[in-house]
Amino acid sequence: MNRRIPNGTYGGVRGRGLVTPSYSIHSLMTHFRKRLGADVIHQINEWMLEEETERQKQPDKNDPQDPPNGGHGSHDGTSDKQDAKSEEPPSNKGTLMLDATCAPADISYPTDLELLNEAREKLEAIIDVLHEPFAGKDKKPRTYRQTARKRYLEIAKKRRAGAKAVRKAIGKQLRYVSRNLRIISMLAEKTSLNRLSPWQYRQLLVISELYRQQQEMYDKRSHSVEDRIVSLSQPHVRPIVRGKVNAPVEFGAKMAISLVDGYARMEKLSWDNFNESMTLKAAVDAYVQRHGCYPEAILADQIYRNRENLRFCKQHGIRLSGPSLGRPKKDEQQDRKQAR
Repeated sequence: MNRRIPNGTYGGVRGRGLVTPSYSIHSLMTHFRKRLGADVIHQINEWMLEEETERQKQPDKNDPQDPPNGGHGSHDGTSDKQDAKSEEPPSNKGTLMLDATCAPADISYPTDLELLNEAREKLEAIIDVLHEPFAGKDKKPRTYRQTARKRYLEIAKKRRAGAKAVRKAIGKQLRYVSRNLRIISMLAEKTSLNRLSPWQYRQLLVISELYRQQQEMYDKRSHSVEDRIVSLSQPHVRPIVRGKVNAPVEFGAKMAISLVDGYARMEKLSWDNFNESMTLKAAVDAYVQRHGCYPEAILADQIYRNRENLRFCKQHGIRLSGPSLGRPKKDEQQDRKQAR
């Protein structure tokens, strides 16, 4: 009989009277995928694309246009001519498309007030763990958690809170977080931080850096700081400014993508923001390694058309279409067909 899985769905692998839930299999696959690493997975993708490319190049066995004599070339000297041609440098072939995008991470939209409130709640849980050996002996330090929660909800429940009210609430939460950090430092002198789980110890380090960043922005009345933390559970996520209408800022990894003959490859992946125009040379070098020649044309946005990239493309005979740099001339007429 199939045993019903707690989440209300039927599934899993059955063997010897036991049913293993399907989500355990997915977690095991994720475990091995993480152990492989990004470099290994990228290399596996390259092997798959190379195999598919070679398979498409192979002629069909039932093709009537195959040469006779078992596919061997004729003896009329054509092979010598082909060998002579192969010694010449290959001409540019193919089209390379370049663009950059962002893979949004699964996090809630961050605000300074919500991040500080979450940090305060996690610090309170850490204080409870560190004070547990002294329960009944020493008085528990005051954290004012109920008052801090009330002050947070006063602003969080408002549909539109003013800038002054938000700044005042952030200042209060900063003081609560600072108090909790001082209490943890005091308790760490009495007991070891080994009582914390690895996840709690990691959260303590992340919250310490978050407090430093938020206090710096609060003092300078700024909304930007280097390597800004926008998620306590995923502190490596960074804000990526894209300038789109619906989502001007996205939170996730930025990727540089190349597209050749319908096959997309990831040329660069970074959690920090980068200028995608700097990836053009590396993408062209990777194209040469895969195909043995330079591309005939590169289709890319205007941000790729800087002087260095234009000089590089002109040197290797690559057409990088787009408007000329600088102020347009009066008598210059743009080729609309090429621009399109």
